[in-house]
Amino acid sequence: MKRLEIGDGRVVEYLVEGPADGRPLVMHHGTPGVAMALEPIVEAAARHGLRFVTHSRPGYSDSTPQPGRRVADVADDVGALLDVLGADEFVTLGWSGGGPHALACAALLPDRCRAAAVIAGVAPYDAEGLDWLAGMGDENVAEFGAAAIGKDALDTYLAEASAELKDVQPDDIIAAFGDLLSAVDQTALHGGLADYLAASCRAAVSRGYDGWRDDDLAFLADWGVDLASIRVPVSIWQGDQDRMVPRDHGRWLGEHVPGATTQLVAGEGHLSLINNIDSIVAGLASA
Repeated sequence: MKRLEIGDGRVVEYLVEGPADGRPLVMHHGTPGVAMALEPIVEAAARHGLRFVTHSRPGYSDSTPQPGRRVADVADDVGALLDVLGADEFVTLGWSGGGPHALACAALLPDRCRAAAVIAGVAPYDAEGLDWLAGMGDENVAEFGAAAIGKDALDTYLAEASAELKDVQPDDIIAAFGDLLSAVDQTALHGGLADYLAASCRAAVSRGYDGWRDDDLAFLADWGVDLASIRVPVSIWQGDQDRMVPRDHGRWLGEHVPGATTQLVAGEGHLSLINNIDSIVAGLASA
């Protein structure tokens, strides 16, 4: 893990793996989450000549909190990270809560971003024609219901939720995620994904829940991103068995990001979309 000092005095932790001469594949982690190598993505990136890069958003692990941050603010951090890496251009991938941040990079770094992929990513909270909470598991309905009330209500919810994840182990993940896991996602955990999720969750709340809270509030606020301005290739991947980010989020994004290709994958959930990672990364590498 490396640390980057940003001009405003913040520190951003980041991780780099893969060929030093490869174009960066900047991965945006989910919510909650941290900069951590997800081996199937690292391996797919290397197979396609890409360098895996990921960072912890502000407030997670050793990345300094940035209260009031918007989704759009990620573009400045990614731009600074690319400068340190000596990279003029990159491709990006966002999973779940990372999806909006990948779209922000596509919209706000048009001279450097060559393509983006969104895997089970949320749509804007005020998306016209989308019932944002419909189809989500009980835990997400409660969490975002608290976020919609305001910071204090969300703090109360996350204080308890983060305490439950502080020492979570792989065997605890199904119980910890509860109604958020469809049957196909429970099966997907058997391939080592439970180890990754447990370690990521523990690290994400190791210094509190600032990052988690600020993610949630940013999702429900104005992202500061004009999706209609995106001109780079974007692929949207969404499963119809997703209880965390339901299928209609992917459908809505596919209809509102210009030129996006949308893969609404029958029989896949939120986590099981990892089965498609080589195709997703191959598409990014070809841009």
